[in-house]
Amino acid sequence: MDQPALISDQYRDMQRALHEDPSYGIASKHYAPMVASAMDAIGADELLDYGAGKGRLGTALRKHLQRPLRIHHYDPAIPEWSAAPQPCGFVACIDVLEHIEPALLDNVLDDLRRVTAGIGVLTVHTDPARKILPDGRNAHLVLQPREWWLARLKARFDIVNVNQMPHGFWVVVGRRRPWWQRLLARLAGFKT
Repeated sequence: MDQPALISDQYRDMQRALHEDPSYGIASKHYAPMVASAMDAIGADELLDYGAGKGRLGTALRKHLQRPLRIHHYDPAIPEWSAAPQPCGFVACIDVLEHIEPALLDNVLDDLRRVTAGIGVLTVHTDPARKILPDGRNAHLVLQPREWWLARLKARFDIVNVNQMPHGFWVVVGRRRPWWQRLLARLAGFKT
């Protein structure tokens, strides 16, 4: 069975060319302390960087976490990291979702659900980017409020925590549990 499209050929080519610029795709490294803290909290030593770009998050994490890490990279615009990733217990998707082509966003969110075997840390910017794409569009292709995003994430994940940040939010998600597990947790008095 073919995997649904996650990126168009034209946008992949555009992103590949943009990533040749050393100043493009650098935001993820600024989130390394936050991701490292979440990894420490659950004792994760393996990470899938979903939408890895240049892989700067992994490089920064190695400086923050003084232990061996297994880092897997996925980015459809980077040829060496473009193969469909395997599920991972800890997934980071940093400065990615707002850049997804709107017509393919549901496919990407479904794929993100597929690869999140445990916990995910996701960031979403809800304001326009300063960067304009070569075709004249704002680099943030999906500009929607936090509630719009959370509705789509809640349909696919258990939301663990939502945190405001300048120009957007970050969220910790967990693999969505079956309805009966959520019901049992609610009956036992646990937050679902």
